[in-house]
This record gives sequence, C-alpha cells and structure tokens, in this order.
Amino acid sequence: MQSQVCRTRWMEYPNDLCTTILRPNQIHHFYFLPFREQPIYSTRAHVFQIDPNTKKNWVPTSKHAVTVSYFYDSTRNVYRIISLDGSKAIINSTITPNMTFTKTSQKFGQWADSRANTVYGLGFSSEHHLSKFAEKFQEFKEAARLAKEKSQEKMELTSTPSQESAGGDIQSPLTPESINGTDDERTTPEVTQNSEPRAEPTQNALPFAHSSAISKHWEAELATLKGNNAKLTAALLESTANVKQWKQQLAAYQEEAERLHKRVTELECVSSQANAVHTHKTELNQTIQELEATLKKKEEEIEKLRQEIDNARELQAQRDSLTQKLQEVEIRNKDLEGQLSDLEQRLEKSQNEQEAFRNNLKTLLEILDGKIFELTELRDNLAKLIECS
Repeated sequence: MQSQVCRTRWMEYPNDLCTTILRPNQIHHFYFLPFREQPIYSTRAHVFQIDPNTKKNWVPTSKHAVTVSYFYDSTRNVYRIISLDGSKAIINSTITPNMTFTKTSQKFGQWADSRANTVYGLGFSSEHHLSKFAEKFQEFKEAARLAKEKSQEKMELTSTPSQESAGGDIQSPLTPESINGTDDERTTPEVTQNSEPRAEPTQNALPFAHSSAISKHWEAELATLKGNNAKLTAALLESTANVKQWKQQLAAYQEEAERLHKRVTELECVSSQANAVHTHKTELNQTIQELEATLKKKEEEIEKLRQEIDNARELQAQRDSLTQKLQEVEIRNKDLEGQLSDLEQRLEKSQNEQEAFRNNLKTLLEILDGKIFELTELRDNLAKLIECS
C-alpha cells in the first residue's frame, strides 16, 4: 500500500521523491518530502487548526509540543512549513506572498492557508520563540515573493521570443499563399507590366509575355519556399536540440525512478516491522502518560513541600523572635532578681532594726513600769503622809 502511494505520487509529481524518515524504534513514511528539500529552521510548538464547522474554535492536532520546520525547495524556489506528529503530517503549508502571520497573544500565532482551506495556530513556550518564528515567516515570505517575481520575468522573457517565432518562423508551406503566391506576389507581374508604357501586343508577342509572367511568378514562389525551408530547418534543429535535452532528462528520471523503486522495495521490507514498532510506540506513549502523571504528582508534592518550607521559615522567624524576647525577659529577670536580693537584704536589715527597736522598747517599757510603780508607791506614801498630818 505504501509503495503504491509512493508510485502514484511520483507519477503525479515526478520532481518529488518518496522518502522515509528512520528514527530509533520508529518508522515514519513521509511521502511528500522530496530529497531536494532541506530544513532551514526548526522549533517546537503545540499545533492547532480552526474548527471547520464553527470557524471559531481551535482544535488541537497534537497532544504535546512537536517540531515545526521551514523547508526550502531549491529547484522550485518554494518554502513550506511542515510538522509531523509521529507518522502523521499535521502541517503541510506552502508559503505564498499573500500570507500573513499574526500574533494573537504573547505565545500564540496563526496564519491562513487558502490552498488547504484552513487556519493553522501555534502555541509556543515563550515569547522569544514566537518572535523568532514570525521573523522567519516574514523573511521566507519575502523570499517567496522575490522568487515569484523572478519566475514571472523569466516567463515573460521566454514567451516574447516564442511569440515572435510563432508569428514569423512557423508557417505551413502548404497554404494557398505558398502554392499560388501572396496577393502582392500575384500582382507583381501585372504591376511590372503596367509600370512601363507598352504598345498593343501582337498575336506573336502575347505567348512570350505570358510565359515571362509565369516565370517571374514561379521564381518568386521558389524564393518564398526557400525562405520557409530555411526557417523550418532552423526550427527542426532547435527541436532536435530540445529532444536531446528531453532524452537526457528522461534518462535521469528513469534512473531516479529505478533508484526510488529500489528504495521502495527496501522500505517495504522494513515496513514488516511496523506492527512491532507501533506496539512499542503505544507502550512508550502509555509510559510517557504514566510518567507525566507521576511528574504531576511530584510537582504537587514539591508545591506542598514548598508551602511547608515557607511555613517552617515563618515558624523559624517566630521562634527567633520569641528567643530574642525570652533573652530580654531573662535579662530583665536577672535585674529583678538583683533588685529582689537588695530588697531582701534591706528587709532583713529593717527587721533586725525593728527587733532591736522592740527590744529597746520592751526595756524602756519595763523601766517605765518600774518608774510608774515607784511613782505609785511614792504617791501612796505621800497620801499616807498627808493623812497622817
């Protein structure tokens, strides 16, 4: 089936070659890339196409970012944008001078392809990649415009001499004019005869004049045929040269076709491994999906750890603040303990002084009691003395 597609493609476009891109554990049949086309710039982006029904919504054509490349065909001076998702071509757009690449956001751009009757959109990972892709698009668009102008000029230059040769060189020698002569040629003998004054011919002179006119007519006819023969000979030589060139091109095409046939045979042999490769590719896709899910979980765990680290940093800051406050409280506590010790000493000293004062007061009270008792006895004695007297 693949070889049939390649042969059909080569028959429709003999200048395009059927190629196969081989990668580790993967085979991609890519029949529309000719060998003469070379990638000149590549980047990675997510590919979208406009919804053909609504003409408003974007439909993703790739599950992940794929390689998008500019290709240049040096033979036809054609620039193309090509992208593959596995073995499927999701972009095959020929750049024309009337195309415009529009940046719709910082990381997204789009362009319309009238030949494919669709609108392509690319989502890039950064604004820099988008700007670089847009610059290359404008550059290759300008190159396509210049190439188109040059080809038009060449067509005009080649069409001008071909029109001249078609108008003057190619004439059929079997036309009535070439057999009987043109109107001017047919009237030439009559003009010659009428341009000179003549007398009335006699009966013997009439056949001679008639044969002279016929002779001049056939001489003019012979000159015309010689001219046409020379022109036809030149055209035949030119055609012969073109035939030789065409034969050389045909031989080159036959060699190329033979080489392509061998290549197709090799690819058909290699394509027997396509099922195993497809299975391996499916397993790899599943593994990639599992890894992506694991990566997503790990990213969530990392985000949680980052939050915990932020909380720990806040707690560490609070701990440092509390430690500093505790140190200040301890210093203040030491100051208060010193003040308390001084107060205790003062209190003890005051208590000692109060105890001594109490003792002195007791002694003073005892002395006072003795004095009072003596005064009482003295009063009683005085009272008795007064009563006795």
